[in-house]
Amino acid sequence: MLNNLITINQCNVKDLKEIISLGRRFKSGQKKEPLRNKTAVLLFDKPSLRTKLSFMIGVKKLGGNAIYFSPEEVGMGNREPIKDVSTVISKMADLSIIRTFGQTIIEEYLDASSIPVINALTNEQHPCQALADIMTITEHFGDIENKNIVFIGDGNNVARSLSYAVTKLGGNFKIASPKNYFLDSKTVNLLNRNLSQNTFIQTSDIEQIIEDADIVYTDVWTSMGQEKENNKRLLDFKGFQVTSSLLDRASDNVKLMHDLPAHPGEEIEEGLLYDRRSIVFDQSENRLWAQMGLIDYIFSNM
Repeated sequence: MLNNLITINQCNVKDLKEIISLGRRFKSGQKKEPLRNKTAVLLFDKPSLRTKLSFMIGVKKLGGNAIYFSPEEVGMGNREPIKDVSTVISKMADLSIIRTFGQTIIEEYLDASSIPVINALTNEQHPCQALADIMTITEHFGDIENKNIVFIGDGNNVARSLSYAVTKLGGNFKIASPKNYFLDSKTVNLLNRNLSQNTFIQTSDIEQIIEDADIVYTDVWTSMGQEKENNKRLLDFKGFQVTSSLLDRASDNVKLMHDLPAHPGEEIEEGLLYDRRSIVFDQSENRLWAQMGLIDYIFSNM
């Protein structure tokens, strides 16, 4: 039973498939209001476009009321202790949606919460992005089993959550990064436990993994909070840009994905977001539908 979503690792195969199925039903026009007469609080320590927009609209579509707090308003852990913030919100609202920095912040928040908590992004995890991603892959390929998802870039929160979801559903996850930016050993151990017939490869050699790619996925080289590392990262990631010619070397039906915002000219070639092979904006839209599926799934289990 899924009562919260703090890491994508909490989801088993049934959870993932059911959430995506619910999301696709909402996208096809199904109406349902599990949040009728309920309030969701969006508590953000990091700014956002897609996350705020999709949750605000999604909560309303599900019959609820959404209240947003910007990074400057609460100062969770600074202006006021995390436990106090969580307890107050639990007394007045029905759902907490948290976008913050360290994973320990949301874990501490969850410990004090008596209402469901959804991780809308931490430095370590981006589970809602992973849900939208697997929904998008499913739309375009029918399912994920035996598909080759190739991630080119930093082994960051997006790669971490996506890798778990893909391998859990029987897909092959292959990531190319400079060695200093590989996925951490804890994530690798989790991935290896998911593997049956499917494959996980981590390499610095793009040529090793690009030829049979069904999906080529990339993300910014410098994420929020890493701005001081930008110059170093630009040098370290030289040669890891996703280009049109790189896509030409993948499978004939290859699709391009990026969680946005993008830095064209860095991790992705200028103009490539609008290439005929790009499904980036389907992916962006599916943040709305997958998150609606997630919320419906959580509240149906309560």
